Amino acid sequence: MASLTERPLIALVGGDTLLAKEIREVLGETKPAPRVQLISASGDGTAKLSAEGDEPIVMAPLTAESLAGTTVAFLAGSPASSRRALKVNPKGGPRLIDLAGGLEEQPEARLRAPFADPAPQHSDSPIQVIAHPAAIALAMLLGRLSKVATIRRSVVHVFEPASERGQRGLDELQQQTVGVLSFQKLKMDVFDTQLAFNMLARYGEEALEPLESIEQRVEKHLASLLTAWPGIPMPSLRVIQAPVFHGHSISAWVEFEENPGAESLTRALVQAGLDVRTDEPPSNVGMAGQSGLSVGAIAVDHNQPRASWFWLASDNLRLAAENAVAVAKESL
Repeated sequence: MASLTERPLIALVGGDTLLAKEIREVLGETKPAPRVQLISASGDGTAKLSAEGDEPIVMAPLTAESLAGTTVAFLAGSPASSRRALKVNPKGGPRLIDLAGGLEEQPEARLRAPFADPAPQHSDSPIQVIAHPAAIALAMLLGRLSKVATIRRSVVHVFEPASERGQRGLDELQQQTVGVLSFQKLKMDVFDTQLAFNMLARYGEEALEPLESIEQRVEKHLASLLTAWPGIPMPSLRVIQAPVFHGHSISAWVEFEENPGAESLTRALVQAGLDVRTDEPPSNVGMAGQSGLSVGAIAVDHNQPRASWFWLASDNLRLAAENAVAVAKESL
C-alpha cells in the first residue's frame, strides 16, 4: 500500500456539494486513492463546518494557502467560486478542473470530456472545463453511431433533472412535491415556477438561471465535442426541465444516409463499449450511481425508414465526476 507521502494531494472546492460527493466517490475507487483537501466555496475566507449524514465535514477556506501543494483542484461549487479559485490560485498552483462552468470563457480554458473522445487526448492547459453531462452523453452516442453509418440529421430532447441545479434544486422540488399534495404554498427560489408534477420549457422570470441559457450551454459544449468527430451535423436540440430529482433522460431521433437497422445499430454500440439494454429500456432511476451511459429502446422510425429512435439515460453527476477524474489522472 502506498504511503501518505506517495499519494497525491488534490483540492476539492465546494467540498459539500452534490458534485463534490460524486467526485470523492469516484476518487475513492482509484488505486491508490489520493488525499483530498476539502475547501469551502464561500468567498468570506473562513473555514466551514458542514455535515454529510451524521458525519461532520470540515472545509478549509478558499485561499492561496489552501491550494498550495495540491496537484489538481476540482472546482465543484458555483461559477462564482470557480472564478475566486482562479483569482487566488498561486503561481505554480494546481491545475484547475472546473465542473461549475465559471471559467469556460478564460482564453486558456479547454473543454474536456474524455468519455466522448474518439481517441485518448491530453491537454497541458492550466484550466480544464468539464462539458455539460448531457453534451457528453450525446457526443458519446452520435460519435459511435457515425462509425456505423453516415448521419444526415438528428433531433434531440434532453430532460433535465433538478440535481443539475444542485442541492437547492433538489430541496425545492421536494418541497413543491409535498406542498402540492398538502395544498401548501410552493417554494420557487430556484425555478420561479411549479416544477412538481410538471414539465417546463421555460423557468419563471426570476429563476436563478434561465432554462434557455442551460440549453445554449449544452449546444455550445456539444458542438465543441463533435469537432473531434468530423462529418456529424449538429443536432436540433431542446432542453426540457423534468420533474425528476436525478439523472438525465434523452430522446434522440437520428436519420442516416442508409439506416443499417436496429439490430446492426445495437450490435455496433455494444462493440463500441456502450451499455445497451435490449430488454427493458434504461431509466434515470436505474442509472443512479451507475457509470457511463446506457442506451435502449432502439427502433426504426415507422414514418421515416432512414431514421431510428434512441433512448438514453445517465447519472448526470456521476458522468461529470468520472470525466473530471479522468482528466485529473493526466496530472496525477
